[in-house]
Amino acid sequence: MPRLEGKVALISGGAKGQGAVEARMFAQEGARVVIGDILDDLGMQVQAEINETGGECLYVHLDVTIESDWQNAVEIVVSSFGKLDVLVNNAGIGSPRDGSGERMTIESLTEGQWNQVMDVNAKGVFLGTKAAIPEMRKAGGGSIINISSVAGLVGGTTTAYGASKGAVRLLTKATAIQYAGEGIRANSVHPGVIITDMTAGMLADEAGREFNLARHPIGRLGVPEDVAYGVLFLASDESSFMTGSELVIDGGLTAQ
Repeated sequence: MPRLEGKVALISGGAKGQGAVEARMFAQEGARVVIGDILDDLGMQVQAEINETGGECLYVHLDVTIESDWQNAVEIVVSSFGKLDVLVNNAGIGSPRDGSGERMTIESLTEGQWNQVMDVNAKGVFLGTKAAIPEMRKAGGGSIINISSVAGLVGGTTTAYGASKGAVRLLTKATAIQYAGEGIRANSVHPGVIITDMTAGMLADEAGREFNLARHPIGRLGVPEDVAYGVLFLASDESSFMTGSELVIDGGLTAQ
């Protein structure tokens, strides 16, 4: 039997990259999937692709920093598919860089840049979790999967990005503790460097690619499927005894 048979999932940032891979994988494993994003054309393309290959997918416009967008997305999930079992807070943005492409220090980072990263990466997870919990309660439980980063586990040069991903990690634990008694699980996922549009800048030249490759003892950089398989596990009943945990998918980066 497919691993997500009978489940209904909402994935933010599902129009491209890692989120789109997660959506395709979920549909292949039997879930009915709603993807939310601000990239409407790409989102509709993913919806069409999944539906044309035998899955069930619906796209909804979702700005994760706007509470009413989240409320609307959850309402569409429930009105279309009857319930909500799985939320993947996947949407996120990277670390701001200066004109030379370097990551910005605490002193060079502006308040506006800080707020933008925290709004998307941390506030977005909070709003998504808040919107999903009432419907998961009605469904008798659910799984919330928050995409953090290795930058949320160890210090580094990412400043606002690291702070936002650290916030995601501890918000996940708070969610797990507060709602475990209602059958609602929450776990965070911590990828290493994954080859996506978000990391294109840091991997654009040979020096950047070799530097990041050397950070991963496993000998390669990650691909979206590496993360998506972990997310699939956390969405499935196979992980029913896991909550408040960190699933690290980083090629050994944090083991050093």
